[in-house]
Amino acid sequence: MPELPEVETTRRGVEPWSLGQQVVAVDVRERRLRWPIPLDLAQCLQGQYIGAVERRAKYLLFHTVAGSLLVHLGMSGSLRVIRDASPPMRHDHVDIRFGSGDCLRFNDPRRFGCMLWLQPGEQHPLLQHLGPEPLSPGFSGALLYRQSRGRRAPVKTFLMDGRIVVGVGNIYANEALFLAGIHPQRPAGRIALARYEVLAGHVRQVLSSAITQGGTTLRDFVGGDGKPGYFAQQLLVYGRGGQACKRCSRPLREARLAQRTTVYCVACQR
Repeated sequence: MPELPEVETTRRGVEPWSLGQQVVAVDVRERRLRWPIPLDLAQCLQGQYIGAVERRAKYLLFHTVAGSLLVHLGMSGSLRVIRDASPPMRHDHVDIRFGSGDCLRFNDPRRFGCMLWLQPGEQHPLLQHLGPEPLSPGFSGALLYRQSRGRRAPVKTFLMDGRIVVGVGNIYANEALFLAGIHPQRPAGRIALARYEVLAGHVRQVLSSAITQGGTTLRDFVGGDGKPGYFAQQLLVYGRGGQACKRCSRPLREARLAQRTTVYCVACQR
């Protein structure tokens, strides 16, 4: 599933081609996504100018005076800039065409993504109750420490809870916990403030590095320009279960936490 760096990479990829552009047409070829695309989406968007392209957690928001288009990439979706007359392929469900001649093409083979319309000022349920952005001033080790008190859940599960902090998906939780030397199964409420401060720093470091390098290429993901991300080349633990730890050379262990693959080093993470 595209995580925060992949979604931010997509935002940065499509923003230069979308910002200030007028929507001249919206072609919807398949409405049956995770939630049906509104029947009046074309009517809402057509004629509007894109005033801003924002990311909130793993959602993209295309703001206009009349409202905002909310896009989620789901498990396998992508949003690409099409600058020629390339015909749509099988899973290209939506084209948003601009006066410039370019278009945004939404592709989603598994149809777990969404494309919804928000009225001005509307607070959609999908965006309610979200925690702070991990790269914002509102995120810190002190925040993690406060929110973790009394919690028995594993720290990895806690870190991936979007009500605590948004966008720290499975890949990056594995990596940040390894760098911080924290065992992913350790109860969140039994971790000291100093360790959470270290963890918060590594969360920011890992996500920033992944964004800089265009995200992590896993199966279907490509950025808004159609190019894959390259952060996978630097993964220290994720996807490396059974291989040697790059710090101590012991075999990395693999487990399942909340139905997600978890890879860690028993020597380096306590």
